[in-house]
Amino acid sequence: MTPEHSLTLVSDGVITVIAMVSVLVVPSLIVGLLVSILQTATSIQEQTLSFLPRLVATLLTLVFTGSWMLERITTLFQQIFASIPGSIG
Repeated sequence: MTPEHSLTLVSDGVITVIAMVSVLVVPSLIVGLLVSILQTATSIQEQTLSFLPRLVATLLTLVFTGSWMLERITTLFQQIFASIPGSIG
């Protein structure tokens, strides 16, 4: 296995992880920011109020993007498994 090949595998894995995490985290951050603005404007300082909308946003994002994420990780693993014979011999 050449260093370039291993670097390509690692960079593909890191890019895949960053893409999947950002797809889940960004909507949660946006909803959390909106709830925080609402709490500040109404002077409601309930800690549990921001948890449920963020949880719902994360679950809805997972429902809508789950198939894309599964396809992306499956493609990555297929590339890794396909490259094993060339790496050994």
